[in-house]
Amino acid sequence: MGVVIESQVWENNQQPLSIFIFISCLLSIIFLPQNNSSRISSVFDQSFSSSFLRFQRHFIFIFSLSSVMEGMWSVFGEYEMAYFGLSKDQMVSSLVVGSASALFAGTCLGMLSDLIGRKKVCLMFCMLHLVISVCKRLFSHPSIWLASICLSIASSIYSFGFETWMVVEHDKLGHRLDSLNEMFWLMTFLESASLIGSQVLVNWLVGSDIERNMFTPSTVTALLALVSIISIAQEWRESPPSTFKEYHVSLNTHIFSDKRIWLLGWAQSCVQFSVVAFWILWAPTIVADGREVNLGVIYPCLSGAKMLGSTIFPWFINGPLPLRTEDCLVYAFIIAGLALSIVAYDYQEIGILVGLFCMFHACVGLILPSLARLRTLYVPNELRGGMISLSLAPANAAILFCLIQRGYNGSIENSTIIAFGAIALFSAAGCMHLLKQSGKQSPRQNFHKH
Repeated sequence: MGVVIESQVWENNQQPLSIFIFISCLLSIIFLPQNNSSRISSVFDQSFSSSFLRFQRHFIFIFSLSSVMEGMWSVFGEYEMAYFGLSKDQMVSSLVVGSASALFAGTCLGMLSDLIGRKKVCLMFCMLHLVISVCKRLFSHPSIWLASICLSIASSIYSFGFETWMVVEHDKLGHRLDSLNEMFWLMTFLESASLIGSQVLVNWLVGSDIERNMFTPSTVTALLALVSIISIAQEWRESPPSTFKEYHVSLNTHIFSDKRIWLLGWAQSCVQFSVVAFWILWAPTIVADGREVNLGVIYPCLSGAKMLGSTIFPWFINGPLPLRTEDCLVYAFIIAGLALSIVAYDYQEIGILVGLFCMFHACVGLILPSLARLRTLYVPNELRGGMISLSLAPANAAILFCLIQRGYNGSIENSTIIAFGAIALFSAAGCMHLLKQSGKQSPRQNFHKH
C-alpha cells in the first residue's frame, strides 16, 4: 500500500528518472514490432470488424475505471487510516483480516465466477467499492474491518474477473488469437497508468484542505462504481455457464491432473506473493534508519517502470529475435529475484534502492502478460477464473503467515520477508524451465501458433 501524502522530503530529484521512463515507454510503443496479425493500432484500426472494435473499446473503458477504483484505495488507504487515528497494530490487524478474506473468500470466488458467470462477479467488484464509498460518506469513521474485508475481496475479483471475461468474450466473438496477446500487455499497461492517475486524482481532490476534502475521493469512487455497474449491466452479454457437475469434472480433468498447470499456477502464486510483500514493505525499507523521503515522488516511478516492462512484452513475442514465452519468464523471474535479493541482503542508498525497485517492477510488467498468455495456451477458458484464484491461494496464505509472524510475534524481519519473495521468484524461474522441458503441447498451444 503506498503512502502518497508525505511530510518528509528526500532532496534527491526523481524527475530525470520519471522523464526517462516516460520517454522509454513512448519510444517502445511508437516503434512497437508490427506484423500483419498484431499491432497496437488495432484498437483504432477500422480494418477490424465493428464487433471487435466495440468489444475492445468497451472492455478497455470498464477495465480502466476499475483500475482507478483499485488505485484510489492503494494510494490513499494507509494515509486515510492514519487520519482516523488507527495505531500501527490496528493497521496490521486490518491487513491480516484482509489477507484472510482474500485467502478464504477470494479462492472460492474464482470458481464461482466460472459457475455463475463472470458478469455477476465483476458486478460484485463494483458493488463492493460502491458500498464502502457510501459507508465512508454516511459514517465519519466506518469500520476498518468491514472496509478491509470488502476491498480485499474486490482485489481478489480484480485479479481474475476482468481477464477471464475478456478472454472468454474474445473467444466467443471469434477474433484473432494474436490480438489477445496485445490485450494482455495493454491491461498491465493501463493498470499501472491508472495507479499513477489515481495518485494524481487523489492529491488533487484532497488538496491542502484535508479536513474539508477528506471524503471527496470516496465520492468519486462511488461515481466510478456506478458508471461501471451501468456499463457492465447494459453492454455485457454472457453465455449460460456450465453446471456444477460438469465444472467439477472439467476441473479434475484439466486442472488438477495436469502438471503443466501446477507449474504455471505456482509461478503465478510466487509473483503475487513477491508483489504484495513489496507493496507492504517498500515504504519501511526506504525510510529505514530515519531517512527522509518523499514517497509520493517515488510511487509513480515504480508504476512507470511496470508500464515500461509491459511494453517490452510485444518485442519478445513479435520482435526480430522472438523468444519462447517460457524463456522470457525464466530471465525475468531471475532478474526480479536478484533485485529483491540485493534489497534483502544489505543496506542500500536510496538511489540504489529506487533503481532496484524499478528493475523489479519492470520485470513484473513483463511477467504478468506472459503468464496470461501461457494461461491461454494451457487452461480452458471455462476454467480460467478457478485456476487463477486457486493459484493465488498459496500466496495469500504466505502473506497471512508473514503478517502474523512479523506484526504480532515480531519473529521475522522485513528483510527476511523480502528474501522469501526473492526465493519465490527463483522457484518460479525453475517452474518455467520445467514447463519448457515438459515437451508436450496441448491442442490449444498448437492452435495459437498459427
